[in-house]
This record gives sequence, C-alpha cells and structure tokens, in this order.
Amino acid sequence: MTNPTAAMLVIGDEILSGRTRDANMYYLAGELTNHGIDLKEVRVVSDDAQAIVTAVTALSGNYDHVFSSGGIGPTHDDITADCIARAFGVHLDVRDDARAILAAHYQETGKEMNAARLRMARIPEGAALIENPVSAAPGFTIRNVHVMAGVPSVFQAMVVGVLATIAGGAPLLSQTLRVDRGEGDIAEILSQVADDFADLSIGCYPFQQNGAFGANVVLRGTDGARIEAALNALVAGLQI
Repeated sequence: MTNPTAAMLVIGDEILSGRTRDANMYYLAGELTNHGIDLKEVRVVSDDAQAIVTAVTALSGNYDHVFSSGGIGPTHDDITADCIARAFGVHLDVRDDARAILAAHYQETGKEMNAARLRMARIPEGAALIENPVSAAPGFTIRNVHVMAGVPSVFQAMVVGVLATIAGGAPLLSQTLRVDRGEGDIAEILSQVADDFADLSIGCYPFQQNGAFGANVVLRGTDGARIEAALNALVAGLQI
C-alpha cells in the first residue's frame, strides 16, 4: 500500500529575507516520516495574497495533505486565513467557538480581547479547529489543508494534534553508508544498485574532510529487508 503524500507551505517575508531561519520544515519532515506520510514538496512564499492562493490551490490538488505554517497571527500582514478562504471559495468570519477559546485565554492571562486578537478567531466556513495548547489561538483544517502558526513551539504542538487525527502508512526507514571515495569513483556502482532497487530512494551526499573527498550514501524505503539487501549489494560492488 502506497503511503499518503504531503506538501508543506511556509508563509512569510521574514523567511525569504533571511531574518528568520525556518525550523518547522525540519520538524515536520521528521514527524511525517515517523507517521508514514511522504513529504514530497516544500514551498516558501511571501506575504502576498495571490502567491498564497496559487500555492494552496496547486498543492491541495496534488497531494493528500498540505501543512502550512505562518500568517495566522493578529497583525495586518497575517493574511493566511483570508487566502485559504479565497482559495476554496468559502466565507471567512469570526467564529463563536474560536472566539470563546481566545476570550477564556485572555481573561485568564489578564490581557484585553482587542480587535487585533479577535482576528485570530476568524475561521473559514466548514473548517475544523486545530488545538493550540501553547498560546490558545487555534489553527484550522479545511479539506486537506492544515493551517498552523509559524512560531515553532506552537507549530510543533499543532502538528502532534493533527497527526493524531489522520491515517499514515509504513514509517520510512533508512540506512547510511559512508564511503571514503569521491562521487566519480562510486557513481557507476551506485547507479547499478539504484536500478536494481528502484523501489528504494538512494541518495549520494558528498563531503570533504581533512582534504579528502567522500560520500554518505543514504538508502530509504519502507521495507527493511530491501534496504539491507541494497546495502549489501552496494558494499559488495564497492568492495568495502
């Protein structure tokens, strides 16, 4: 059985400008791997409405799940909810259950429930809320798109909640073989093994250490026995 597929949409000018280093992709990739969902594509777009709408439309049509991060806060440039609603042609407004969550949180913390904070209770029609155990303001899922905050601690908590509700497949396994030779020296054998084990993903990642060239060959798949067989074939071919 083929694993479900996923894409990630990272939203924010601060990522593209280099002011903020994205940590969410790394976290999501690991969690999806463990859950048996294959992350196939990651896009990073600016805080531009048409760019977000275009990306959401394309990704949601091509993959089983889309995970977005960023743009659901209280400021003027937090436009993700608006764009998701536009992409799916649904109404967006403050929703009573989301408002109640925020009202309870701000009453408890002694902060004002002002107009800016109320923006975070705007949810597209038909969406299900994603719990935020860190700072209360919810994310939401609409169709196959899971919309979450960009703050890493909040994003991570939301991912845990979302993955508990969706079916995965077989976890992706991997083996790494370090080869102290240049890529050109191992390419022919590596290509042959890749052809013989086309059901696996086999990548070659070169490095230079103490003036010498080498490569880490990473074999990935859902069948541990196949990975082991491919590894043995590679070792034999390279006469390691």
